Amino acid sequence: MSLLIALLIAQVGGATSGCKNPTTQLDMNSCATQDYRVADRELNEQWAITIADMRRADSATRPHRDGQPGYYDQLLEAQRMWIPFRDAHCASEGYEARGGSMQPMLVSGCKARLTRERTAQLRNLANSPDG
Repeated sequence: MSLLIALLIAQVGGATSGCKNPTTQLDMNSCATQDYRVADRELNEQWAITIADMRRADSATRPHRDGQPGYYDQLLEAQRMWIPFRDAHCASEGYEARGGSMQPMLVSGCKARLTRERTAQLRNLANSPDG
């Protein structure tokens, strides 16, 4: 088992150069995982920007007397719901190759795509006139 782990680590470490034209399924899986990690890092960077903007919007508005959550609280709730949605949806997309060597690539590719879409949503929210 440790040989397999060492091979996987070597593949991930060398994925950058081979991701322009991956030739094996292991390369494709590794590149898809790397792509998802990049998308996730970008989402986390945008998240910090957007929540700061939502907190500013909360501080600039009157306290919510109607019991409704503020900008930040609403965004946090949405994000907490979005993560399990993304993971479950992408697991469904991976079922096309369930149990096969292609499944990790399909799941990671889906996660990268949905994460980039969410990053764009967060960016748009931070750029909105209310935000």
